[in-house]
Amino acid sequence: MTTTRPLLFWLLTLSVTAAFLTFGCGSGRQLQTVTLSPPNADAQSFPNGQVQFTATGTFSQPPSPVQLTSNDISWCMGGLGNPGGQCVGNANPGGTVTQNGLAQCNPMFTGTTTVLAGVAIPMSHPTPDSGPQLKVFGSATLTCP
Repeated sequence: MTTTRPLLFWLLTLSVTAAFLTFGCGSGRQLQTVTLSPPNADAQSFPNGQVQFTATGTFSQPPSPVQLTSNDISWCMGGLGNPGGQCVGNANPGGTVTQNGLAQCNPMFTGTTTVLAGVAIPMSHPTPDSGPQLKVFGSATLTCP
């Protein structure tokens, strides 16, 4: 597992950079807000404790709003009370989320955690315990049993 984390981190960084370039350069159409649905989810209420989140983006020009995909944004876990859009990286955030928005609680974690989705700012000095900072993002709360 430790050998896949650096690879996953760099793949996430690459996809985040591509998304940043897509939304930040060459076009007058800019992503303004991201909204996640459901905004609050209790993992116990979903099959196998897996919650499918979706992201909707509001843009400065039509068409807007539109459902966002993994080509548009990156998904990550943030810490509770972390409204600034900072992904937690390798720290234990209480859950995991795929790049398609499918989230679940980590075993033995009880409480709430935050699911984030958005456009990341490229990191100049990445560290293992902090993930990317999201520039434009949305958040949702995942409650774990």
